[in-house]
Amino acid sequence: MLASFLHAWNGLIHTVVHQRNMRVHLVSALLVGLVGSGIELGLAEKVTLIFCVLLIFFAEILNSALEHLVDLATRHFDEKARLTKDAAAAGVLVLATGTVVIFAAILVHNWQTVLDSGPQIARQVVLGLPLALCVLVLVLPRPRSVWIDRLAVVAGALLLAALAPRTASSVFTAMNAGLLVVAGAAARQRRLERERRR
Repeated sequence: MLASFLHAWNGLIHTVVHQRNMRVHLVSALLVGLVGSGIELGLAEKVTLIFCVLLIFFAEILNSALEHLVDLATRHFDEKARLTKDAAAAGVLVLATGTVVIFAAILVHNWQTVLDSGPQIARQVVLGLPLALCVLVLVLPRPRSVWIDRLAVVAGALLLAALAPRTASSVFTAMNAGLLVVAGAAARQRRLERERRR
């Protein structure tokens, strides 16, 4: 059971390290989590947003797996291989577009709550944007010193700790903590892969 979990975890981290779109989805998920933890939403809205985030992650991971499988089966250019990859990417695009529409609909439906949440939104912006920047630093594929990654993880954890006491949803706060862990693990994996190539 533990080995299965570790293989799945490695697959998630590999996708974050090697797929640009997965890194975009990860940072976007963090921003959704900041909105969800800053504004009082109903249970249906919370479940919908979390499900959308998880569905996009699932689709991107499946798309990555399918791309690797097609590359393994086809050593040269093949039109059917291209169409297969394009169709899988289109599935992710449809889900991502749908998630943006659902997110906008939830905000519009709860617009009065948004308007009444001025101080909470200000707190989320002041503490949440630096948190998003920490995650962005961790997932960017540029070479950097290990201390920058460690600083980003520690700063992100401190920002999460500052956000947590006044959260509107501990589930979204926990989701953001999980995303920070994934980003930190991806930065570590990327560094290990670079060291192996030397």
